Amino acid sequence: MLKWAIILAIVSLVTGWLGFGTLSGVTGGIAKILFAIFIILFLLALMAVIGLIHLA
Repeated sequence: MLKWAIILAIVSLVTGWLGFGTLSGVTGGIAKILFAIFIILFLLALMAVIGLIHLA
């Protein structure tokens, strides 16, 4: 998921540089959403691991 967020962020930068503003905005928005989902899932997994270590 992080890989796709990075790819879409790069596509957004390139399309913005080439003058495709709408496409740049769409890909940038998708990249932000994917990155937010990645961060949420990462933090949940981190809390689960910390909880398992604490129980052991």
